[in-house]
Amino acid sequence: MTQDEVVAEFRAAGALLEGHFILSSGLRSPIFLQKMFIFQDPVRTARLCKALAEKAEAAFGKIDYVVSPAVGGIVPGYETARQLGAMAVFVEREGGTFQLRRGFTIPPEAKVLMVEDIITTGLSSRECLASIAEHTSNVVGAACLIDRSNGKADLGVPLVALARLDIPAYPADALPPELAALPPVKPGSRSIQGVKA
Repeated sequence: MTQDEVVAEFRAAGALLEGHFILSSGLRSPIFLQKMFIFQDPVRTARLCKALAEKAEAAFGKIDYVVSPAVGGIVPGYETARQLGAMAVFVEREGGTFQLRRGFTIPPEAKVLMVEDIITTGLSSRECLASIAEHTSNVVGAACLIDRSNGKADLGVPLVALARLDIPAYPADALPPELAALPPVKPGSRSIQGVKA
């Protein structure tokens, strides 16, 4: 699947929004990728995650476990794991930090892939990877549907993405005039989970 085809999937699903958005990182952007509009369609989700699984397997080889951060990473993590024939588990916040809960375990010898939905600064991904490192040192890499940092986010492990986009993001005190003129909207979920953006 080409980058243009990935973006076309987001456009067709109504998941590429334009306006003034407060991202979960706290940065502001004129574009928001509402991945939940993708994930409400199982056929579209399977198509994208199949392409992501193929790209991840080509880069990292056989994967045993896929670990994703809750909430946004659960659906693509599960579907990518299904496509890879791997186990799917997720970490969720407890006391403000990601933890492996619900009785999930990761065998130390398992080859682990961290799967995210969208990466902007890489903060959630790095937090997820730190949590995984408490259980295994065998993380082969990370994968996401869209890397909106265009390769600038450093996760500390190799990253494959279906699309790498250069979508601008600004600190709240450094907005361009055309963005500052629009009312901000906060569509993300991090604050819902008890973490300040």
